[in-house]
This record gives sequence, C-alpha cells and structure tokens, in this order.
Amino acid sequence: MIDSSKQRYRAFRSAQRKIKHGGPRSESEERKKPKLSRDERKGYMRSYRAFLWPFKGTFMVVFFLALLSAGLSMAPPLATRHIIDQILPTNDLPTAEKWPAVVWLCGGVLAILILMQVLDTTRNYAMAVLNAKVIFRLRQQLFDRILHLPLGKLAELKSGGIVSRLSQDTDKVTGMVQMAVVTPTVAGIRVVLTIGVLVFLSWPLAMLASLMIPPIVAVNMIWIRKVRPIYRAMAEARSDVDARVTETFGGIRVVRTFRRERKERREYAVTHHTIIRKNLLAERLRLVVSAGWGLLIPAISLTIVGFGSYLVIQGRGTVGDIIAFQMYAFMLLQPVSQIVHAMSATQQALAATERVFDALDWSVEKPDKPDAQDAPTPISDIQFDNICFEYREGYPVLRNITLSVPAGSTVALVGPSGGGKTTLTDLVARFHDPTIGAIRANGVDLRDMKLETYRQKLATVPQEVFLFDGSVRDNITYGRRRATDAQMLDAAHRANAHEFIKALPEGYDTLIGERGLKLSGGQRQRISIARAILANPEILILDEATSNLDTESEQLIQASLEDLLSHRTTFVIAHRLGTITHADIIVVLDAGRIVQVGSHAKLMTEDNMYRHMVERQQRSFAGESENVEWG
Repeated sequence: MIDSSKQRYRAFRSAQRKIKHGGPRSESEERKKPKLSRDERKGYMRSYRAFLWPFKGTFMVVFFLALLSAGLSMAPPLATRHIIDQILPTNDLPTAEKWPAVVWLCGGVLAILILMQVLDTTRNYAMAVLNAKVIFRLRQQLFDRILHLPLGKLAELKSGGIVSRLSQDTDKVTGMVQMAVVTPTVAGIRVVLTIGVLVFLSWPLAMLASLMIPPIVAVNMIWIRKVRPIYRAMAEARSDVDARVTETFGGIRVVRTFRRERKERREYAVTHHTIIRKNLLAERLRLVVSAGWGLLIPAISLTIVGFGSYLVIQGRGTVGDIIAFQMYAFMLLQPVSQIVHAMSATQQALAATERVFDALDWSVEKPDKPDAQDAPTPISDIQFDNICFEYREGYPVLRNITLSVPAGSTVALVGPSGGGKTTLTDLVARFHDPTIGAIRANGVDLRDMKLETYRQKLATVPQEVFLFDGSVRDNITYGRRRATDAQMLDAAHRANAHEFIKALPEGYDTLIGERGLKLSGGQRQRISIARAILANPEILILDEATSNLDTESEQLIQASLEDLLSHRTTFVIAHRLGTITHADIIVVLDAGRIVQVGSHAKLMTEDNMYRHMVERQQRSFAGESENVEWG
C-alpha cells in the first residue's frame, strides 16, 4: 500500500513538472506550423484587406468622422491656454468683461466637446454595424467552405475544431477590423495633430515630451514578439480541448461503461491547467508593461511642469503653455497607448487569422469541372469500369471492380468485414472518387457531372442513423422541404412509422432531441427510411436498413421496401443474408475484389463463399453454437 501511494505521488509530481515546463504537447502543437515569415504575415494581411474591400464605403465614413473629431479635440487645450494667458492677466479688458469672455469661451469648448461625443458615438455605431457585416460574411463563407470539405479533412478537424474556427477564431478576426485598421489609423491621426500643435506652442517642450515615448514603445514591441507564440499555442490548445470535450460527451455512454471518468477528468485538468499557465505568463508580461506606463505618465507630467517652470522663469514660456502642454501630453499618450494595445491585440488575432484564411483556402469536396454537365435524366445504367481506390497511397481498398448495373436493379453487396462494401457505395455517392478507373451513368463519368445535380438523384439510409435535433416532421422532410403533408404521411406509412409517430406526445411535431435520442433505435431507423422514401431518389443506398428493427417491424419494412426498390436502382449492404434473396445482382466482395456475382438462386448452386456464408448464418439462426457475423 505504501509503495502504491509513493508511486501515485511520484506520478503526480511528474505531471506537475510537465505542466510547469509547458505541459504535455497536444496533437495540434506537435503538428504546429513553423513560425511565419514576414512575407507570409504580409500575405495574410493582404488576404484580410481584400476581404474587407467590399466595406470600403463604411471605412471612409468612419475615418472621416475620426478625422473631424481629432481636429476638434485640439481646441480645448488652446482655449484653456488663451483663458490663462490672455484673459485673466490682461489689463486691456475691464474686470466686468472678463467673466463673460470666460463663459463664452467655456461654452464654445463645451459645444465642441458635445459635438465630439456625437461624432464619436456615430463612428462607434458605424463601426458596430461594420463588425456585424464582416462577421456575418466571414462566418457564412467559412461555414460554406467547411460544409463542402472532403470527408477526410473533416475527420481531421473534428467537431471541436470546426466549432472553434466558426466561433472563437471568427470573433478574433472580426476584432481585427477595429484593432488592426480603425484604431491605429484614428490614433495615428490624433498623434500627428497633437505633435504638430506641441511643436507650434514650444518645440523644446515638444521634444522633451516626445523623448519619453520611444522607450515604452520598444518595451511593448518586445512584449508583442514574445507574447504572440503564447497566444498561438493557447488557441491551438483550446481547439484541442474543445474537440476532446465534444468527443467525450458525444461518447458519454462508452466513457461510463468503461469507467474512464477519472482519466478524462485528469486529461482535461492537465491540458486546461497548461492553458491557464500560458495565459498567466502572457498576463505577467502585460502587467509589466502596464506598470511601465503607470510610471511614465507621472514622469512626463513632472518633467513638463519642471522644465516648463524653468522656461517661464527664463521668460520663454507662460503658465498657459504648461497647462496646455499637460493636456496635450495626455492626449498624445492616449493614442500612442491605443496604437500599442491595437498592435498587441492584432498579434493575438493573427493566429486566428491564419487558421481562418487557411480554412478558406482549403479545397472543397468535389469542385465541378468548368465544362461539367447536369446529371442525365433518367439514369438508365451505372457502369463500374476497372475501379481501384485507396485512402492512403500504397494501401488499396478496392481492386479492379468491373460491374454493370441496369436501371431499376437491386444490387446486394455482401462479404466479410473490410471487404470494401461501404467504400464502394461511398464511390457511388461520390463521397470519394476512384483512384483508377471510372464510374459512369449513361456512359458519362460521374466526375464530369455537376455534383449537386447528381446528388439530387441520390438518397442513403445508413446503418448508424443520424437524426437532427428538431421535430419528426423536420427530419422526414429534410431531403424535400417543400413536400406536402400528404406526401410526408405517405412516406411515413410506407416506412411503417406512422403508428408510433402518431402515438408520440405531439405527433409529427414532437421534438426528438439531439441525434434522436428520445426515440428507440428501430424508431430512428424507420424515420430514416421515411426520409429516403420522401426524397424519391433514382439511386438508393441501404446500409442494412433493417438492422435495428425487431422481427415484426423488419417484416413489415421489407414488404414496403420491395415496392420502393422496384422503381429505382438500389445498392444494399447486407449483413443478414436472408434479407437480400430477392436482389437482382448479388456481389460478393473479399479484400476489395469481386469474387462472385449472380442471383441468389445461381450462387446457391455453386460451391462458393456466398453459399458458405448463407449456410453458416442459417445454422447460427437455428441455434447452433457457431456464430459468425459478416459485414
């Protein structure tokens, strides 16, 4: 027991040391890209500016309002200087006239301040509208691109990575509109105007105030260079955490079944602790710079008062100059601070910008050729011409598949697991394209057709049914939104789903929860079949569509499917061989090759793999000990 406790303590200390030195490297950190070159950063910024170009009109309005407000902000210090130096000490004005002059001048300054507030409020609202337009357009484009990515790329991203790009990354990229474009420009205008007025009033004081700025800018630039990699690593780590959390709760039944709660909690704590430590490191750097600013501002103020007093004593300045310089110094430091902060925020957002614009450059699933044509209507035959396919180079999944499927035929794909049945139907659905050879409909290569028009002729009923979080009605009509209630009800009847749907609390308007978890497996399967029936496709793919049904429901569904299959070309992946005896063509696949083709009656007359499979299943169903699962 003691040894076990010591081992646990050593493991705990080891985990702490890993966290202290950066924590375990996540998968994304292992594949992290090298540091971007200056040309690469410029390339991303050019892409960003090109994305913002359609909004140039709003930008011009924002900059005009900013310029007008910056010009007006120069007036209050000059008015204060005039009051102190020209009105109060002068003997040219009677005492009775001095107060009205001060009131009129202060009233004018107040009117300018009110106008500045109106201009700034209008500019901020215009900026909010611009941000809303930018984030809407960016998310729409990114969502559309991710929606059409190849399935392999989507599998690499995982759901957490997708959500992270669509939410956190797009928010940061949109914030760059303010931080990388508007704020530096507006602040730069204020800096130029303020320095111009300072030089006009007293160039020695202006030089003295300006000399205090470069050190703090240099400190901030050093911080920015150090903090950017930290924020990039944090963004990648957060994406990994999001993906892991989504995966964990998506498979919560498996987690609890295998008692993995403690492991998942520990991994989450270690990764999240790493993110927190990196965030604290960045925060410490920020606080150091903030402390520098806190010391610099009073130092500048004291320097101006001291040196200004010396100039007054020497007769080379006035008290009004000192007061005005104090006001202008703070007006100068504020935009400089904004520029440095904007640069920092821009650096934080650059990692998100890289991720978003890289995603926008990813190749879509199956881009149509320039001369692509609409899919033929009707499809009279499908030809597989010496098909070979591999997910990874050098590892073929399908080999030399040659097959002719007349329109209206039912093709059953059978064989052991890993034989290539699902991959073949994925090629029919154009989720992938053949590595070698071609699939042709009416003699036309599927790759020469517009993908959207081809997919309109297709419907699938997968073994693992996916239903959306909505009503039963929404899920049945998902592939045909304009279907009438009569058409929807007919599809539900033909799928043997109407009776159980009618018994639900709100019938067809009942909400079924995420992935349809409020329904049984058989009920979900029947809704999926009704969805395919309503779509009325020319080509239907059934991946053991009755596998999750009880015996009585399966028999009813089989009767409905016989009528459904007689009007369309159907590919059936069969695990229960007794359900495909009616198929026109039975294709037996083994190790990616076709080993037998024929009808059930023909294949049963020969000594072959199919016959042995059928006999084994018959013995298994008869209660014999041998139990072999194919598919």
